[in-house]
Amino acid sequence: MPAHDSHPFDAAVALDAAGDGVFRGRTHPLWSNMVGPFGGITAAVMLAAPCRDPRRIGEPLALTVNYAAPVADGEFTVEATPVRTTRTTQHWTMLLRQRDGVAATASAVFAVRRDTWAAHELPMPAVPAADEVPPTLRRAPLAWPERYEFRFVAGPWPELSGTEAGESLTRVWVRDEPPRPLDALSLAAIADVFYPRIFRRRGRFTPIGTVSITTYFHAAAAELAAQGVRPVLGCAQGRRYAGGFFEQNAEVWGDAGVLLASSHQIVYFKE
Repeated sequence: MPAHDSHPFDAAVALDAAGDGVFRGRTHPLWSNMVGPFGGITAAVMLAAPCRDPRRIGEPLALTVNYAAPVADGEFTVEATPVRTTRTTQHWTMLLRQRDGVAATASAVFAVRRDTWAAHELPMPAVPAADEVPPTLRRAPLAWPERYEFRFVAGPWPELSGTEAGESLTRVWVRDEPPRPLDALSLAAIADVFYPRIFRRRGRFTPIGTVSITTYFHAAAAELAAQGVRPVLGCAQGRRYAGGFFEQNAEVWGDAGVLLASSHQIVYFKE
C-alpha cells in the first residue's frame, strides 16, 4: 500500500511488526470519538495488519470488523493470520488485543484481480459536482470529523431537534483533510464516515454502537490511485430499526461514476 507518512491518517494506522503476524499500534487523539477511536479508523487499522504482512497476496476484496468492546486510548496489538490461500484469493483473520482482552475481531479476503468482462448495474446518483457544493463548516463536537472535508448534497448533520424524519438518506462528497491520495485503507475508513442513521430518523441523540461492519472493495488499487485526492461521493441510508438494532448501508463512488466500495453495518441503539 502507498505510504504517506506525514499525514495524520497514516500516523493513526501506523503499525510496528512485533513477530510473526503480530503488530503493535497506538490510538491517535485526532481520531477520537464519543468512546474510544472512530470506528472507521479501527477498521483501517485491522486491514493494515495483513496489508503489511509479507505473506499477503493480492488486494483487499472484503473486510468485516466486529467491535467486541470499546477500544481504549493507548497501545494495542493486532494479530493477523492467513487461514487459507488459493491462486486468486487469500483469507485472513485478525484480533485486536488490548489489556489482555479482545476489543475487535475481523476477517479479510484479498484477491488477485484479473482483466475480465466488466459492467455497472447500479448507476451513480445524479448529484452536483463536488466543486459546486460548498464545504460544510458545522461539525459534530468530536475530533474525528475534523479529519474530513464534507460537502453535503442531501442529509447534512442532523439538528437533533426532536423532529422525526421519514427517511435517513445522506449524499455527501468527502475526502481526507488535509487531502490524501485514496487507497484501500483510507477507503475502509471513509465507508464508515456517515453519522448514525437513527439520528436523522428520530431527530434526537440516541446512544449507539456499531456491532459489525462489512466493506466490499470493488475497485483495484490503480483505480483508487487514479482518484487521487479528489472527493468521493458517499451515500448512506438505514433499512430497518427494531429490537435495539438497525442496519445502515453505504456506497462510495469515484467522481468518474465508478462504484469504489459498498458497506453494510449493524448498529446497536439504546432507548
